[in-house]
Amino acid sequence: MELISSKENKRIKYIKKLLSSSSFRRSEGAFIAEGLRLCADALDSGADISQAYFSESFCEKNRDFTDRAAERVSERFILRDGIFSAASDTKTPQGVMFVIKTLDKTIDFDKIKDNGKVLALENVQDPVNLGTILRTAEALGTDAVILSRDCCDIYSPKAVRGSMGAVFRLPVMITDDLSGLIGEFNRFGRSYAAVLDREAVRLTECDLSGAVLAVVGNEGNGITEKTVSACTDKLFIPMRGRAESLNVSAAAGIIIWEMIK
Repeated sequence: MELISSKENKRIKYIKKLLSSSSFRRSEGAFIAEGLRLCADALDSGADISQAYFSESFCEKNRDFTDRAAERVSERFILRDGIFSAASDTKTPQGVMFVIKTLDKTIDFDKIKDNGKVLALENVQDPVNLGTILRTAEALGTDAVILSRDCCDIYSPKAVRGSMGAVFRLPVMITDDLSGLIGEFNRFGRSYAAVLDREAVRLTECDLSGAVLAVVGNEGNGITEKTVSACTDKLFIPMRGRAESLNVSAAAGIIIWEMIK
């Protein structure tokens, strides 16, 4: 493995740019996974890992892991501990990060027609919320997640960490035409837009049998009228307290639970 001992090394600059720039991640078709748990998930899930970076202290303590990574990753580098800390996006780096090729997935509705449960996100902007939603969706068994193009970057460091590996395992599709995709789904299933409207169907009274797609929207503005109109129904989550609304990740978790249970 090549030893990197300078902050000015071109590979350190590359890492930092991948961590900081969503446009650069898109142009490179790559993103960073950092930390032992997340990198182990990447190995387990068969992610396409192009480069591996380890701190010197990590290599000394985790020989089994570095040997395992060597079986999958041809380009591997050791960084001085201080250099790794300077390149890292976390306050307390664990000493391992992978460069992974983006997962260009599409969703085949034909495979989920009978009883598929799909979550769609429109213009969700907080990467922490996005990561949490992906983690919940994968944990509860959602068949797929659809993101509108104007959602925050699914490959941002916060979203990737927050997903706890779900980003590697969960079928995710990014679309420029969410309403059109919902219309396609409506040919064989029901779609629900989550809204703050007590005239809508209560979540607990929705028909969630068969193929179901549910949409949650932007943290402040909710779902656009175009997307609401594309759905076959509207739903609301009944609340007893005085809060006007729920955090989008909490709302998504409740809806997923009702769809899956």
